[in-house]
Amino acid sequence: MALKPACRFCGELLETTMIDLGMHPLCESFLTAGQLEEMEPFYPLHVRVCGNCFLAQIGEFVTPEVIFDDYAYFSSYSTTWLEHAESYVNMMIGRFDLGPAANVLEIASNDGYLLQYFAEQGYDVLGIEPASNVGAVAEEKGIPTISEFFDEEFARGLDGGRYQADVVVGNNVLAHTPDINGFVAGVPLVLKPHGVATFEFPHILRLIEENQFDTIYHEHWSYLSLGTVTQIMDAHGLAVFDVEELSSHGGSLRLFIKHHEDHSKPVRESVARMIEREKEFGLFELVTYEGFAARVEETKRGILTLLIQAKERGDTIAIYGAAGKGNTLLNYCGIGSDFIDYACDRNPYKHGRYTPGMHIPIFGPDRIRETKPDLVLILPWNLKDEIMEQLSYISDWGGRFVVPIPEARIHQGALA
Repeated sequence: MALKPACRFCGELLETTMIDLGMHPLCESFLTAGQLEEMEPFYPLHVRVCGNCFLAQIGEFVTPEVIFDDYAYFSSYSTTWLEHAESYVNMMIGRFDLGPAANVLEIASNDGYLLQYFAEQGYDVLGIEPASNVGAVAEEKGIPTISEFFDEEFARGLDGGRYQADVVVGNNVLAHTPDINGFVAGVPLVLKPHGVATFEFPHILRLIEENQFDTIYHEHWSYLSLGTVTQIMDAHGLAVFDVEELSSHGGSLRLFIKHHEDHSKPVRESVARMIEREKEFGLFELVTYEGFAARVEETKRGILTLLIQAKERGDTIAIYGAAGKGNTLLNYCGIGSDFIDYACDRNPYKHGRYTPGMHIPIFGPDRIRETKPDLVLILPWNLKDEIMEQLSYISDWGGRFVVPIPEARIHQGALA
């Protein structure tokens, strides 16, 4: 009998399964034509929940170095995400009255999508981005970037342990680190005594509520609630003093973090309200997680039924957005070239490559106008409004959109 894994935060044995999606390839490992006949590694996507701290998590079957060695996700290809970043920068400057001497550190800074807006306003910025190919793009924009993984050891060595920032930003990185204790332990070391750290992550409440199973993949080691993250921060000398709900990534939380000793920032009622909402939803009861798998199976059947009916009508189907989350959906549902003609993506890095597992060829967006598919399956459904607006021209030939989550539906055009 296999040994039960232990919780990556509190060490408790993991007894409860939330969902087992089977074996999957790495979602951002897009293949070249020459790799199609080579062995492709698959790893388990099995989410378990800790009965002590309620951290939902997958096992560490692949090291971060493997996943982020040649990374395919570039934040700046999403107009919506750039607008989100610029709005955040203006909010932080205004809310915390950041003076011209303030400095900003972003962990997992990607291609400089956010720090560029701080830099434009004259702030001293520094990015930490482990994917060197992505960090190089930030450097080309003039954003100083260190291509390393952030943890306590890195923080202690940054500028000989002397570096501290007024603002520390971590967007969609907390879930991306298997050593969550080592990561969070580094934050107080690089945050000034009265500084502010903010972290954004997809909210597991929304994941469960809307059957967002496709946000489960190997670079997301953890699936987070405010209640659990508050425990993690507290264990490392940090406190959550405010929380905001965001629409990004299907529903996220933005946490505002301070040092325990910083009494200049009172804890707002929003924190207690959100934790109470999580309790009412059932995030601190194992039965809530145990019921997730059955709903996901139903969602899978709905997606396949829609696509089967479309093919029986003779419809042609293309994908827009070769997103990481989309590859979980394609592989779990077994959607390959028997359903899909091709995929399109704005990111030129992916052009001429193939999706992992299902091996669907990827082209630039112009392919849609050239081939006039009957249906366009939007895999990054969290950006559906932006994508439907970009591709509104498909109505010229009667084309329609398919949005798969929370349930598969056909849309005639842009959502109201």
